[in-house]
Amino acid sequence: MNKKSFIRAIEYWVPVADGTILEFGGGLFGDAGRFAAHSRQLCFGRGEGLPGQAWDAGHPVMLKELDGATFRRADAAKAQGFTCAIALPLYAGAALSAVLITFCGDDQEHAGAIELWRNKPSASRDMTLVDGYYGSTGDTFEFISRSTSFRPGVGLPGMTWERQGPVFLENLGKGSGFLRADSAVRVGINRGFAIPCPAQDGSNYVLAFLSALATLIACRVEVWEPAAHQPHLRRNFGFCETDGLLDNAAMAPLSGAGVGPVGRAFTGGLPVAIEPMIAIPVAPQGRVSAVIAMQL
Repeated sequence: MNKKSFIRAIEYWVPVADGTILEFGGGLFGDAGRFAAHSRQLCFGRGEGLPGQAWDAGHPVMLKELDGATFRRADAAKAQGFTCAIALPLYAGAALSAVLITFCGDDQEHAGAIELWRNKPSASRDMTLVDGYYGSTGDTFEFISRSTSFRPGVGLPGMTWERQGPVFLENLGKGSGFLRADSAVRVGINRGFAIPCPAQDGSNYVLAFLSALATLIACRVEVWEPAAHQPHLRRNFGFCETDGLLDNAAMAPLSGAGVGPVGRAFTGGLPVAIEPMIAIPVAPQGRVSAVIAMQL
């Protein structure tokens, strides 16, 4: 059985100079070339389509079904096996810099889940599930997830919330800090990756990807953060489905001729896609604090 990644494609949309519409900025599409070609021809106004909805809402927006009523490219998405999508607005201070769209897919042999968690400080000290896509993982795990809440530092959403940075758990079994470990193991979920998401409404959002045994979250995930007292980023975490854990000694320059996608994403605050990798800035407070580098 060939493994597939749960994340099938990633794209980003950027405001034009006068800020009236979003145009295609780039992306990583794997074998979804026709979907990419279709996307490059589009633009979105505020509130229009999934990118425009996230722009207008000022917080992440999830679509658990990509149908024609809610998603303009529904037929093209279905042809590529995309089953859900989530849009994350990215900000430089208070100004929108981009909207990142992640497309996921599963089938009976390749399962995964994506969850959006939120804490609204004025209403609660807990982080609870806004919504989730659970594909073929089963109803029990979804029920437990909808009945669970987290405090800062507790569980994958809580750890990400407290850290305000990406968290990757290679094994969600006992001892990993994953509160739903027993139910996750029963449905085959074994890895988790979560990132904090910017929002303009004062809430704290966390997006979590959970992968099953036969389904990679992505083929390679790296987290880069500033190195102390140096004009470089250091890879603080890396995991490859082929090579396992990666050496954390790797460095990436932030200036000069050697600057690559990771450095450009950090200094520019925009995603940078150069096959086979996309570098995504993490800026939960409107200022870039880390960069995720991902290969599908």
